[in-house]
Amino acid sequence: MSALSASSALVPAGSQPLALGFPVNLGNIEAYISAVNHLPLLTQEEELSLARRLRNDNDLAAAQALIVSHLRLVVSIARGYLGYGLPHADLIQEGNVGLMKAVKRYDPEQGVRLVSYAMHWIKAEIHEYILRNWRMVKLATTKAQRKLFFNLRSHKPGLDAMTPDQVDDLAATLKVKREEVIEMEMRMAGRDVALEAPTDDEDDHYAPISYLSAEHSEPHKVLEAKQFDHLQSEGLEAALAKLDDRSRRIVEARWLANDDGSGATLHELADEFGVSAERIRQIETAAMKKMKTSLAEYA
Repeated sequence: MSALSASSALVPAGSQPLALGFPVNLGNIEAYISAVNHLPLLTQEEELSLARRLRNDNDLAAAQALIVSHLRLVVSIARGYLGYGLPHADLIQEGNVGLMKAVKRYDPEQGVRLVSYAMHWIKAEIHEYILRNWRMVKLATTKAQRKLFFNLRSHKPGLDAMTPDQVDDLAATLKVKREEVIEMEMRMAGRDVALEAPTDDEDDHYAPISYLSAEHSEPHKVLEAKQFDHLQSEGLEAALAKLDDRSRRIVEARWLANDDGSGATLHELADEFGVSAERIRQIETAAMKKMKTSLAEYA
């Protein structure tokens, strides 16, 4: 149901709408606002009579009259929330839903005019709509956060970040924690960012998808990492165990002594075993081939 057809939707099947001079289809929001602002207001006696008919007899034509006569109130309240960047027609539509809920629950014997009672319901529906649609991620969930969301900008003196004294003053005024004020200010200062940039954007490589992708979590990457860790521990130990003592000593001294790869030189090992550096190189080459074969079999 749209704001432009709110009144016609209230007419029950088989009933005739009251002659309030409200056209069914208005075409655009400007025409709708102009029309509701020219609708006649109800006197207190008329309002009480209609409310009693609705309560006692479930007279939906009476409900229609009560709602239509207060549509200008919804328009007025919705106008105060245009600063959130949401369509005026949508704000009015949500406010009309709140008005209908108020009419349904209104008790004419409480001594309160419908206009005063309905304001709470209208604002509540508009607040819910704004919180659902202002950002993709809902910014306010707790009572304190909702209070800050709808009051922070009006209490904030300028566009700059609030000073510690201003944060303390606002926290005291709204009776919330200063940490909640700081958090809400940061949330409202941010904006939604598309995960993937438009395809025609020259800077699409700066989109979040380019630096938030978790390649290490891809299944084949996880399997590769597990296999690598397995080979580094059990596989490497098994391959070394198949070497003779001299070959193992040369491989360990050359490649496994230090984490930075700065192992013993061929000449140092040649002096240790009393052979030439060329012989050490040959033993190392043969040992590495044997280990490669062992690792392949182990994998």
